[in-house]
Amino acid sequence: MGFERRFAPDFEVIVCAPSESFRWNVHDYPHHLAKWHHHPEYELHLIQSSSGKMMIGDHVGDFQAGCLVLTGPDLPHNWVSASQPGETIPDRDMLIQFSPAFAEKVADLCPEFGDVATLFADAARGVEFSGETAEEGRRLLREIGGTHGPQRLVLFLELMTILAQTPRERRVLSRAAPSFVAQTRSSEKLEIAISHILANFASEIRLSKVAGLCGMEASAFSRFFKKQTGHTFARYVNCSRVHAACNLLSQTEKPITDICFEVGFNNVANFNRQFVKICGQSPSAYRRESRRIGTITRFEQLSAIPA
Repeated sequence: MGFERRFAPDFEVIVCAPSESFRWNVHDYPHHLAKWHHHPEYELHLIQSSSGKMMIGDHVGDFQAGCLVLTGPDLPHNWVSASQPGETIPDRDMLIQFSPAFAEKVADLCPEFGDVATLFADAARGVEFSGETAEEGRRLLREIGGTHGPQRLVLFLELMTILAQTPRERRVLSRAAPSFVAQTRSSEKLEIAISHILANFASEIRLSKVAGLCGMEASAFSRFFKKQTGHTFARYVNCSRVHAACNLLSQTEKPITDICFEVGFNNVANFNRQFVKICGQSPSAYRRESRRIGTITRFEQLSAIPA
């Protein structure tokens, strides 16, 4: 399998027991499920221990123990902990996953669940929780793991209500919602464009070629892409390349120069410039930080990707 396909988000198939409305799970890190991936289900994800970098859609940012994030259907996501090669972090991840059909049933259950419907809409771009909302969310998520039957569902509804009731204690992470599932003519074109970028960003990507794949003139496609994603075409390509570089920097010992060319940049100076612009630090600083052992006292907030 080529490099390009390895760093496109993998599709994860989630199997929920017939007797359950949602899936609850805990796993270590590293783990075969801890990767850059997407799936049709909503996911509420808790990092129980460690610090590092998270990638939610087009957002790259810091996380620490206690990070609680809700992702919507097909929003790519990954959490990369600062750990040494070969180190295992027991029970790092605790999560629940549930289908859009179940989410719709919950949101339509009664008028009082209107805030929950709003929360699910926000989850399309990823939502991180803070303050008392996050504290209660962590408590309820852990409690769900020890329950069965109707009580499990009652706790789920309480959890969603807690997460939905205080908007000031949550923030939307990604600037653009995913487009893996085509529903309109515009989303079909965007799916073609983004799929091509994710599959080919390690080589040269010409805007004119992608525009042609979408059946559009280059100038019209450029405006369309910016309107749909919030990014220029070039910036989205660079963001995809930097995301891949983050994985290689944290998970391999490859020289930074080799990584630069492997992810599709044609010179080191431009690679360093784009990495700093997107991540707020140099590739070498990112690698040092990702390998740091013990408590990381402070992470700089990564810069938002300029339009």
